[in-house]
Amino acid sequence: RRAMGCQRVIAALALVAGVSGFTVVGSRQVVRPASRVAPLAADVIASPFASGIGEDDDDDEELPLTLENVEKVLDELRPYLMSDGGNVRVAAIDGPVVRLELEGACGTCPSSTMTMKMGLERRLMEVIPEISEVVQALPSAPELTYEAVNEVLDGVRPFLSVAGGQVEIIDLTGIGSAQPNLILCLAGKSASLHSVKQEITQRIHRYFMLANLRVEWAE
Repeated sequence: RRAMGCQRVIAALALVAGVSGFTVVGSRQVVRPASRVAPLAADVIASPFASGIGEDDDDDEELPLTLENVEKVLDELRPYLMSDGGNVRVAAIDGPVVRLELEGACGTCPSSTMTMKMGLERRLMEVIPEISEVVQALPSAPELTYEAVNEVLDGVRPFLSVAGGQVEIIDLTGIGSAQPNLILCLAGKSASLHSVKQEITQRIHRYFMLANLRVEWAE
């Protein structure tokens, strides 16, 4: 369901950015070479900006590279991101390079790179030709500590307790090293559920954003 929502957002951004023939059919993203694609009922994302092409020549007026103008262009695109629980903010403008941070659901979405390139970058470079590249700025990750890990675990403990399970930290080593190691113990009725361990592991990796963080489970 989340993937489908992201695909529809990308399709809408693509239309605003002038990428013709980008549609969502079922659960697939389809790019068609034709300049105009016949509507496919509710499966096609229709952009209100696309329908007004040619009505106001000022819409495509080229603008100089300033923070105000970048925000002006992003304001066109934000409704599509917000419709899927996301948003975007300008992290920095470094010469001709604009750094954007995707927030909310868009920040953790697997399609975030496509959202950035297919929609945001295309539209910004179209309106502000001085921009050479738009890159994604990643938010600063929380520090890996015993207390911070417990905060993540507190988010799943109420659900585990209902099922008669509990999760505890056994050991946390290598903080600040190239490969920190976290050992957890899952006890109770949920102890043998691989899916529960996988969900907790994924939450920890998403929260701390440390590629080399090892999460192990004590028997």
